[in-house]
Amino acid sequence: MQLFFREFGQGKPLIVLHGLFGMSDNWLTVGKKLGEHYHLFLLDLRNHGQSPHSDEFNYTVMAEDVEEFIQTQGVERPVVLGHSLGGKVGMELALNFETPVERLIVVDIAPRAYHHSHFKYFLETLLSLNLSQMKTRIEIDQWLSKKIPQPAIRQFLLKNLKRNEQNRFEWKINLKAVYQNLEHILGPVTSNNSFDEPVLFLRGEKSDYITEEDVSTIKRLFPLARVHTIKGATHWVHADAPQELIKEVREFLSA
Repeated sequence: MQLFFREFGQGKPLIVLHGLFGMSDNWLTVGKKLGEHYHLFLLDLRNHGQSPHSDEFNYTVMAEDVEEFIQTQGVERPVVLGHSLGGKVGMELALNFETPVERLIVVDIAPRAYHHSHFKYFLETLLSLNLSQMKTRIEIDQWLSKKIPQPAIRQFLLKNLKRNEQNRFEWKINLKAVYQNLEHILGPVTSNNSFDEPVLFLRGEKSDYITEEDVSTIKRLFPLARVHTIKGATHWVHADAPQELIKEVREFLSA
């Protein structure tokens, strides 16, 4: 599958993979700053953003998409940075594919399975929304506010809205495919291999996505991994502490 991507900067190639419900747009601010030092590729994963939709949605096929992108674009030994869902795609690529990855940066996700019910709730809420009856984004936001009271979460989800050629609202994200494959997405990344290159795990201080219990699994799969906590950050590290994230990435890649 040919993924949509944004490209800028020069230097060492750095591929950035967004999280669930996200898209390359979410990383533009951080990406442009990193693009001052690296050759950036911001990808839309399948079923997200401007990339194609598919009923298949799991870490194997998403890693295959990234591998195809690397080969098609002639990218040599890239650094891969992934947040949440994208972090697991990066782990799958590094552990189970032959495409050479120079280094890996994983933002606030561990290789284990998760049981966060709010993802299912968000998907069910969006699927129950009849977009054909909605005329404005404000109207959609007002409808969602009854189900999802947090404005920041609603605005993040609403970035997935677009108007089609008939000027009607539709979702960029393939909600049906994500919902039907949610069990795979919440599942672990497993491998009989290890990735023996440097890896940086960045976790938010206010997030529970990477716990102390996860470190042993991380070290088994990624023997050279280092886990660093970013103070004050939630799961959305790149939004809460962009300067600290950029600093850690640059220091890790220059070491």
